[in-house]
Amino acid sequence: MMPASLQGPLVVVADRPAPELSNALAKAGAFPVVDATWAGAAAAIGKIEPAAVILADAHTSPSAAPSRDALDAAVAAASSIYMPVLERCRAAAVPAVAGALPLAVDATPERIVARLAVALRVRTLDASVRRRAETLRASGGEVPDLSTYDPIEDATVLVVGRGRAYPELSVAVGERVGLIGALSIETTARYLNARDVDGVLIGDGFGPKMVEAFLMLLAEDVRFRDLPVCAVSGTAGVINDGRLPNLDIAAGTPAEVVARMLPLVRQHALSARLERLRLAVEAQGMIDPETGLFTVSAFLRELQRAVADANQRGGGMSIARFSFDPTIDRRTSLDAARLASRLVRSADFACRASDGSILMVFSETALRGAHVVARRIASILKHTMLTASRQDRHIDPSITLAALKDSDTVESLVARVNDTAAAAAG
Repeated sequence: MMPASLQGPLVVVADRPAPELSNALAKAGAFPVVDATWAGAAAAIGKIEPAAVILADAHTSPSAAPSRDALDAAVAAASSIYMPVLERCRAAAVPAVAGALPLAVDATPERIVARLAVALRVRTLDASVRRRAETLRASGGEVPDLSTYDPIEDATVLVVGRGRAYPELSVAVGERVGLIGALSIETTARYLNARDVDGVLIGDGFGPKMVEAFLMLLAEDVRFRDLPVCAVSGTAGVINDGRLPNLDIAAGTPAEVVARMLPLVRQHALSARLERLRLAVEAQGMIDPETGLFTVSAFLRELQRAVADANQRGGGMSIARFSFDPTIDRRTSLDAARLASRLVRSADFACRASDGSILMVFSETALRGAHVVARRIASILKHTMLTASRQDRHIDPSITLAALKDSDTVESLVARVNDTAAAAAG
């Protein structure tokens, strides 16, 4: 949904007047809006430090290369807070600004405004997280790391298809980001409910009516309205539905389709990272922003309290360690931990140790009950997670369980699930 107003200032770059876009921005409450030519865009950005930049007309002239270079440099230097750049460009064209969010050459002003609104929500979240982190730091709290690496390293794209182009699309995606493959719309829907994804690429092999029905289902679910979705075929009715502002109908080779989709995927992955950081800051640094689980230090503190409480009241408590094949890649390991964070019961708590294993404590739970819960979690991980190196191979976590004894300390309890895990946690 579009907000009541778009925070400014905004810079609209065009050598030709764009009155329809200006009117659409004004109608959405955008203020102030500064118009600039391509030659003057870099100076305008440096002067007013805009919230966003819109490159309103595709610029393909070779003589414009100096302007593009200056514009790219101005954007890079403009702000420490996320500043989105939206660019009208042809399907196979190289964006004038690296990482610019693509717009179709014939994108309507209303669609541009809708996509801008999504991008500005990410900027607002970025500013809010940084402000809260600074407040926490000033009060002496434990501030989570505000990661600076490229969000694309965290991104996962769901590719669905069953036609001849599906293998090439999967390879093109898998070379750049994490990949989840699906051969049917039904499987895609299940993955969307079970996994955190940063984009959906719909390949060939489906009829237009099936694609349109799936896109409308996405549009009706508020969880997916900002999700980047790219389809190799579709209908004008769906593309003009304002509820899916990050939907594109693709054209070109698989590599070109993926390249055009990646900036939107990167933005979604950034938004997901910022949301995890927000939760970590609100938890006073107790939550690991990479996984959503407790940090190791917070886990050990909570375990110390849980052991003391269980010994005092005589209640049961169990601990489980989920370990994985050491050859799985970092992305898969983190993805498994993020999925586990969604499976932890409200009374329980967990962390990811430095060796990639997951330690999970089951409060008020005897060993037999803990075994049932742990097997259920392991089964979900096994049937949901795929390794990045071989997309047809599921991960299969091993489980080690231990129940709290009267003589146990935190160290002895953790050591009984795995000595190396105890050393890693310590």
